[in-house]
Amino acid sequence: MNNTEHLLSKMNQQYQNFSKGQKKLAAYIRENYDKAAFLTAAKLGETVGVSESTVVRFAIYLGYKGYPEFQRELEELVRNKLNSIQRMEVTYGKVPQSEILDTVLHSDIEKIKMTLEAVDHEAFELAIETILKARNIYIVGIRSCAPLAGFLAFYLNLICDGVHLLNTNSSSELFEQMIRIGEEDVIIGISFPRYSMRTLKALEFANNRNAKVVTLTDSIHSPMNLYSSCNLIARSDMASIVDSLVAPLSVINALVVALSMRKQKDVVETLGSLEKIWDEYQVYNKDEINVADNHDIELKKTEVPRKSRD
Repeated sequence: MNNTEHLLSKMNQQYQNFSKGQKKLAAYIRENYDKAAFLTAAKLGETVGVSESTVVRFAIYLGYKGYPEFQRELEELVRNKLNSIQRMEVTYGKVPQSEILDTVLHSDIEKIKMTLEAVDHEAFELAIETILKARNIYIVGIRSCAPLAGFLAFYLNLICDGVHLLNTNSSSELFEQMIRIGEEDVIIGISFPRYSMRTLKALEFANNRNAKVVTLTDSIHSPMNLYSSCNLIARSDMASIVDSLVAPLSVINALVVALSMRKQKDVVETLGSLEKIWDEYQVYNKDEINVADNHDIELKKTEVPRKSRD
């Protein structure tokens, strides 16, 4: 029995001992867990017709530390039972078009707050130490996680040697790029629901070669953690057809900053060398547009020659 089934089982077993308000909550959640998973304690209480404190006590009565932990179990159930279109309909189906921007931004803010509340500082420090000691750093992220992997690889390349962003077009290519991975290396796997089997296989392969495995995923129940020695957890939002990966990107930013501070001298030297190279080869001269210069050019184009005016 998985955790989410255990949640429903606990509610059924305890039902006769519930108060009147708790029975109303249990009945609603059994029938509408897909909606309840995305409601705050206050909103769930309002929907069912009980107080917010009743909702919180209900979660604690079932053995959870509080409502956030209880809600995470509900989200796991939804994640396993509903497809992406159904999740989108559940969360955003009743939101007016004029409120979509505010709703999405507030949802992203909430995911960052939830990540901050549950952050494991020891795991974060372990990830930093593991990366700093590694001979080679392999990074894998597939589909919507590919931009996160590319972002991390770009900045790690300025900080560390031996950074390899894995090309994930096919499983065979993935293993070919990892053929020399060993116990002195680390692989960073980034995956959020729906979890990538190719990423999981890459982590399994690295683990079998005794390499260190660091994961960035959404839950301690994520299959990515099967082979990981260090788990970084960031809340994602799969309710929409568009994956919300704002919180994972924030964790990556923190990781990059922390590594930069630990290797500050090397980073400064690297950036200094790059500035000289950029100047020497005029890397940015043709790419950057000076707004003032561009304005002058437009004025010259529209200026009437003196002879014409005369």
